[in-house]
Amino acid sequence: MSNPLLVEITRGGIVESGHTGAFAVVDSEGSVVLAMGDIERPIFPRSAVKGFQALPLMESGAAERFQLTDSELALACASHSGEERHTETAASMLAKAGQGEACLECGAHWPMGEKAARALAAAGIKPSALHNNCSGKHSGFICAAVEMGHDPKGYIQPEHPTMREITHALETMTGYNLSNAARGVDGCSIPTFAIPLKNIAAGFAQFASGARLSASRAKAVARLRQAVAASPFHVAGTGRFDTVAMEVLRERAFIKTGAEGVYCGALPELGLGIALKIDDGATRASETVMAALLTRILELGNEAKVVTERLDHQMKNWNGLEVGRMRPVAALRG
Repeated sequence: MSNPLLVEITRGGIVESGHTGAFAVVDSEGSVVLAMGDIERPIFPRSAVKGFQALPLMESGAAERFQLTDSELALACASHSGEERHTETAASMLAKAGQGEACLECGAHWPMGEKAARALAAAGIKPSALHNNCSGKHSGFICAAVEMGHDPKGYIQPEHPTMREITHALETMTGYNLSNAARGVDGCSIPTFAIPLKNIAAGFAQFASGARLSASRAKAVARLRQAVAASPFHVAGTGRFDTVAMEVLRERAFIKTGAEGVYCGALPELGLGIALKIDDGATRASETVMAALLTRILELGNEAKVVTERLDHQMKNWNGLEVGRMRPVAALRG
């Protein structure tokens, strides 16, 4: 099954290029309420499921024991830009668990935020694992390992008891048997599993509503949603769509981007989950599709201009001249 065109780029009044993909919107009963494309084909959700991966941090009691703040819990769900507030928060999480930066096994890379990367380079400082966009998630893993009585060393390995708990959380939230799923290695070195968009969206519907979850898990997802709504900066960073959209929407939407054109979301007031994948991996297209779905489902108006403006996004050249537009296809806008 070929996926349909979801986003088109125009120049000179005609469509110059486009992005194909698929998406599923699922309710708390697991029923598909809106979809386009092949939602049964397994895809790697990558960082878009960090909310699921943070559940052992909550359910183990680590978040409560170490008195993790909203910012720290939001960072556990983040793909952050490596700004100073991000690295300081990750370091704080580790310190609360009696650990340090050397415990991180995510690897080091330059900050995703250009301003943060330039500042680091200008100061002659090499990036550390704290600048890795996944350092918050990994700090959460380490906190959970310490609370559960496990040696954090090797926590990124599939057989580590903490990683087994994280994998189990992913499996139970999506209702997909991961023992038979294709498994790869994510950018931050932890396992990543191929799961159908329909299942991922169903998991986010439960994340949104707490429906069909145990009381303890429902409490955990509610706390994570609350933390992210309170501190959306820590989920991404300055100017990034996750952050700017949730700064406006707050508890109306929990959204999270992932590598290779994946985007997921939970809409608590409606009990809906969203999962989408752009075939060519383009972030610009995944953000446009998510903006279209948020606008269509939540019926957003001018109060959420940072979201709705992406329904017909102006593209400019280096001289500031408009050269084209980027927009979701008419069928997606509804």
